[in-house]
Amino acid sequence: MLEITNLHKTYEGQPLLKGISFSLAAGDTVCLLGASGSGKSTILRIIAGLEQAEAGNVRWDGQNLANMPTHQRNFGLMFQDYALFPHLDVFENVAFGLRMKHWPQNEIAPRVDETLAQVNLTGFAKRRVTELSGGEQQRVALARALAPRPRLLMLDEPLGALDRALRESLLDELRAILHHTNIPAIYVTHDQEEAFTIADRIILLRNGQIAQAGTPPEVFAKPADGWVARFLGLGNVVEGHCTGQSVATPLGRIIAPCPCPQEENITLLLRPRAEVVETGETLAGVVTDVVFRLPEQYRGEQAFRIELEGGLYFYVPAPVKVGEMVKLKIAQVECL
Repeated sequence: MLEITNLHKTYEGQPLLKGISFSLAAGDTVCLLGASGSGKSTILRIIAGLEQAEAGNVRWDGQNLANMPTHQRNFGLMFQDYALFPHLDVFENVAFGLRMKHWPQNEIAPRVDETLAQVNLTGFAKRRVTELSGGEQQRVALARALAPRPRLLMLDEPLGALDRALRESLLDELRAILHHTNIPAIYVTHDQEEAFTIADRIILLRNGQIAQAGTPPEVFAKPADGWVARFLGLGNVVEGHCTGQSVATPLGRIIAPCPCPQEENITLLLRPRAEVVETGETLAGVVTDVVFRLPEQYRGEQAFRIELEGGLYFYVPAPVKVGEMVKLKIAQVECL
């Protein structure tokens, strides 16, 4: 359906996008994940026709969209600030796109009611948007984007203005709505948890390039490099020197699987699950901090987050004391 090929874009004389390519199939939700300035929103604006790339193509079912005006692309776009019309009620906000597309008058009301039902706002048609909560306004903005039955939906940090608790409660609901409508979607965020929750496929951007792409389980299980692992918060990333059965690091000796030849520099990912042992440790260190984690904060299990000298952190099932020298057996150590 949607095919992006080799997009290039500069901003103030500096390269912003450097050869971005990806595709989107029917019903898929692709998440563009990256820090501010990585080019996420610019990609959306190019796809929508609000900006032009200096090189590359945007195609829909094989048709090049370069010369197609924004209003003819039939793509829905939802922004972080919702951009609702404060002087209009919910009904008129949702109906706005239908009127702009000259829908027959007798078809507008049924379509607005249908769309409000999709986003769980039945009965809200006559409410003023200024009277709604942040989560309700988010649903109105989504309904307005969905009402004209766009062939592609693009969401630019749609939950960014909400507090954490509300954002988490709406994530699963939003994913269900996207799958129910079967509209392909591109979801932009800087939040790793959002991306892993809502996406069928993640495209991780770094400095205008794709650092890694794959399904959430693929990206979680095998990060492409140390930068990806750090950005996603997958654990401790440590540079070291392979010495056979262990790796020498600035933070001490680490027992690790080491498929490389001896005397080679490597990058290790130390996943954070560990246990305190008497022998057979992966590494040892002095505890500098201990914080209790509730079960819902860490994989449904009670845990203690401990930090060692040098900044390494791990989750262990039983408490230890600050200042104590501990030996840790790490559940998973990977060579990147």
